[in-house]
Amino acid sequence: MENKESIITKKDLRRIFLRSMTIMCSWNYERQMHMGFLFGMAPILDKLYKDDEKAKKEAYHRHMEFFNCTPQMTSFIMGLAASMEEQNATSKDGSFQPESISMIKTSLMGPFSGIGDSFFQGTLRIITFGIGLSFAKQGSILGPLLAVGLFAIPSLLTAYYGAFLGYNSGSKYLTKLYQEGLMDRVMQFASIVGLSVIGGMVASMVSISTPIKFNSGGTKLVLQDMLDSILPGMLPFMFTLIVYWLIQKKVNTNVLLFGIIIFGLVVGALGIIK
Repeated sequence: MENKESIITKKDLRRIFLRSMTIMCSWNYERQMHMGFLFGMAPILDKLYKDDEKAKKEAYHRHMEFFNCTPQMTSFIMGLAASMEEQNATSKDGSFQPESISMIKTSLMGPFSGIGDSFFQGTLRIITFGIGLSFAKQGSILGPLLAVGLFAIPSLLTAYYGAFLGYNSGSKYLTKLYQEGLMDRVMQFASIVGLSVIGGMVASMVSISTPIKFNSGGTKLVLQDMLDSILPGMLPFMFTLIVYWLIQKKVNTNVLLFGIIIFGLVVGALGIIK
C-alpha cells in the first residue's frame, strides 16, 4: 500500500476508520454529516498541509460542505478523499484541481447511500435482528448479543477495509467504474435488492386485517380469507400505496401521522379492521 512517496501511512488510515464511527454524532439538518466527515479527515489534512496554512484552511472548508451517506460506507469516501488530498498536496506544478475532491464526494454520496442503505439498513439489519428476536422471545441473552454482534461485525469490517480500499483505489478506480458503466450496474442491483426487501417489509411489518364476516345461504364468508385468496397481504399493500400517494402529494408529515392514528382508532372502534 505504501511507497516511498506516500505521506499517508497505514496508521493514518486506521485513524480514519476509527473516526468514521463518530460521523453521526454531530448530525444536523443543515449539512448533516459534514462535521463528522471533517473530524475524520482533520489529522490527514494537518499532516499534508502542515507547512501551508492557507491550503489547510481551504481543505478544512472543502470538507465542511454538505455530506450525507450510509455511515458504513463513509470510510471509503474518506480514504479516497485522503488520496486526492495527498495528490493535491504533493502536486508541484499545481495541475491538480482541488474542486475535483468535492465533486467526487458529491457524486459518490447517492450511489454509496443506495448500496449501503439497501444492504446494511434494508437487508442485514432486518436479518440479524430477526435472528436475535427469535432468541429473545425464548428469554435467551443470546438475543441482543447476536443481533448487535451479527450486525456490527460486517459493518466494522466494511468500514475498516473501506478506508484502505478508498485510499489505494484513488480516482482511477472511480473513473473506471463510471467509464465502464459498472456503477450503474451496481446501483441497479442494489435498487432491485432494496425494493424487494421493502416489499417484504410491507407484508411482514404493516399489520392490517379485517374481521368482517358474511353469512350467505348458511355459508359463512370471511372477508379476510377472500382477500388473501386474491392477493396475500392486500390490505397492508393498499394502505402503503395510499400513504405513499399522499406523501407524493406533499401532504404534511405531521398531518399524515395524526390522520393515520385517528383513522386507525375510528375503523378499529367500528370493527372494520384490526
